[in-house]
Amino acid sequence: MATLENFDIAQTFQLDGLDVRGRLVRLGPALEQILHGHDYPEVVAELLAETLVLGATLASALKYDGLFTLQVQSDGPISLLVADMTSGGELRGYARYDADRVAEAAKAEGAKVPRLLGNGHLTFTVEQGPDLERYQGIVALEGATLAACAQNYFRASEQLETVIFLGAELNSDSPRAGAVLVQRMPSQATKDAAQVEEEWHRMVVLLASLKLEELLDSGLESDQVLYRLYHDDGVRAYVPKSLVYKCRCSFDKVAATLKSLPRDEIVDENGRAHVSCEFCAANYNFTQTDLDRIYGSVDE
Repeated sequence: MATLENFDIAQTFQLDGLDVRGRLVRLGPALEQILHGHDYPEVVAELLAETLVLGATLASALKYDGLFTLQVQSDGPISLLVADMTSGGELRGYARYDADRVAEAAKAEGAKVPRLLGNGHLTFTVEQGPDLERYQGIVALEGATLAACAQNYFRASEQLETVIFLGAELNSDSPRAGAVLVQRMPSQATKDAAQVEEEWHRMVVLLASLKLEELLDSGLESDQVLYRLYHDDGVRAYVPKSLVYKCRCSFDKVAATLKSLPRDEIVDENGRAHVSCEFCAANYNFTQTDLDRIYGSVDE
């Protein structure tokens, strides 16, 4: 078993003298816990792993106090991918899919997004409580990979040149996923435009040289990965933020959700209700007495 002590982290970095900032994220044990118990087909688990590491990367690039959610909805074999992360670093996710369509798509060739997702959109949502405005960004699934779709969003909506490298490895002794994001920020210094373009192009080329096995190498610290990439430019890596798997479901939260639905639509032939959490697969069973308490009376 590999030791993944330097995984489940999000690390900010910047390049000295350049208007470039970035994030590096590596998931290991947290990813394994999220996937455990779901028995996803391999292609579904891999795309969910990529969604999780992309979500963690985008969330770690924002300043927020609440919940960041990345959601991919489509008309394809995999109809829904969800990853969310609290500002405290608690991560979870799940996937919905059609098993027969996934089996067929897994045999086909072609890029992941058009083959497994088809037409749809990718949505970023930041929720910071009832007193603060909810932020949401949406981009069509136009690209070969989830990384390409996210890059399109930043280019079109945020006017930020952004490049993302990400991937997952689920067939090793321990599943893991990783991502590196670099962004060109508005220049704070007087520089020749051609020089700025040349510097950015070089950063993109260097990131393209990164190999997935290097990013996911448990023998390398995240600092070492960044140094190998950008040591000529003076990379400055900050203290990593710890990430952890945690589902926020509970009996009371499920009960509150049930209360918003008509009772006769959620009960079985014995008048009981059964709910399974899509994130963690926990099962919640509600007796008639429980439901009487939730709905306020036996007649409702």
